[in-house]
Amino acid sequence: MRDDAFRAYFERHHASLSRLAYLMTGESAAADDLAADALTEVWRHWERVQAADDPIAYGHGILMNLARQWVRRRSRERLLSFGTSGRDQDARDVPAIVDVRGALRKLPHRRRACVVLRYAFDLSEREVAATLGISVGAVKSATSRGAKQLAELLGGSVARFDGWEAAR
Repeated sequence: MRDDAFRAYFERHHASLSRLAYLMTGESAAADDLAADALTEVWRHWERVQAADDPIAYGHGILMNLARQWVRRRSRERLLSFGTSGRDQDARDVPAIVDVRGALRKLPHRRRACVVLRYAFDLSEREVAATLGISVGAVKSATSRGAKQLAELLGGSVARFDGWEAAR
């Protein structure tokens, strides 16, 4: 019974978790690993997941925490490998042509998470707040600031991001 319920959850949500991980990291190999790790954690805490008001939000929350850890670890590794300050590294990483994926990587984690969950996954502010474990007001603020920053990085004002398919 437990195995069947988890298998159904896996089949229904694996692609969504993988896509979310890709949008948060910008790397397909890391996205696959993070989605697998998130699903492993979902399995380990299956009773809690099933008891949750929104089981997929629980899985998204696990994935977002894993993605945040991955980004932090990656940033530390990059700084150590180049032996430079963050500012010097940022200057070297600016691509000639900025695309949505590159711009997303430049957003702070919370802003990126809010923008991705709101626009790419069409979650409500309340759903994003539940997924990230923050207030609706924090979601509104981070989404607004993230969208503005993303628009600036993309070179104009963007009301709605229609380039999500290209970013996936």
